[in-house]
Amino acid sequence: MTTPALPRRNFLQTLAATAAVGAIAPRFAAAHDGEHSHSHDDAPFQISLAEWSLHRTLRDASKGVTNLDFPRIAKEEFGIDGIEYVNQFFKDKARDEAYLGDLKKRCEDHGVKSLLIMVDGEGQLGNPDKAGRKKAVENHHQWVEAAKFLGCHSIRVNAASGGSYLEQIGYAADGLSQVCEYAAPHGINVIVENHGGLSSNGAWLAVVMERVGMDNCGTLPDFGNFDIRRGNDPLSFDRYLGVQALMPYAKAVSAKTHDFDADGNETRTDYFKMMDIVMEFGYHGYVGIEYEGRELDEYAGIRATKALLERVRAKLA
Repeated sequence: MTTPALPRRNFLQTLAATAAVGAIAPRFAAAHDGEHSHSHDDAPFQISLAEWSLHRTLRDASKGVTNLDFPRIAKEEFGIDGIEYVNQFFKDKARDEAYLGDLKKRCEDHGVKSLLIMVDGEGQLGNPDKAGRKKAVENHHQWVEAAKFLGCHSIRVNAASGGSYLEQIGYAADGLSQVCEYAAPHGINVIVENHGGLSSNGAWLAVVMERVGMDNCGTLPDFGNFDIRRGNDPLSFDRYLGVQALMPYAKAVSAKTHDFDADGNETRTDYFKMMDIVMEFGYHGYVGIEYEGRELDEYAGIRATKALLERVRAKLA
């Protein structure tokens, strides 16, 4: 999706919103602390695994690995007990109770907790067309129900939209509010990831959160997804400011990694600086490994990310 250049007034609004987020942050962090306090011996945070880290393995039929193997792989290969699904890998199974029952049993057998489902490909929740927006909202209902069945706390959605900067705030907030209203009686949160377009503008997404203003609406800050525009005319939002803007509403956190230096540090993100920001907001829940690099194979990349997060955790403790 191409995003129009921000007029100066909107750019200043963006900066002002980012500054304002810093002021309101402590209030929201305290309000949401209960959402994600999964204490393991009072560690500063827990480590989970996002299924996208294995997307090449799952798409390679020769590997013989499916979504049903995910709980076992997380526990046996990586010693991780919290998992985050991606709906692309069981797209037609949202209402298949036999399949979901099998998946749930595998989680129980391996002592693994289902945390959330990342939902893609179900339409634009911020569609400028009201009917299109309604259809996208209805397409997400099945994933709310699947998340409830599996014992997840949230579905992760996208806030893709079209129109002017301010129009997209209104459209996205409307679509999100409708999904949240459906999800609330199921005890499910609807959380938005910075995931391209204006959703990768941390200040814009913070304003959308304020506009929705519902307890079960939140964010999933991703450390790497702050490219508002790619290609010939790239535009990025500072990743540290972006996470700072989104943490007041965070109900999950995505630890994006690509490449590592000789010391095992991520080359694009200073993890010690980034996790300091996460901790400042009173977040002590799961931080999900999302390895997207190509230098290491997926298993090695997951292990490298986990080792880095464990070093950060030891320092914070």
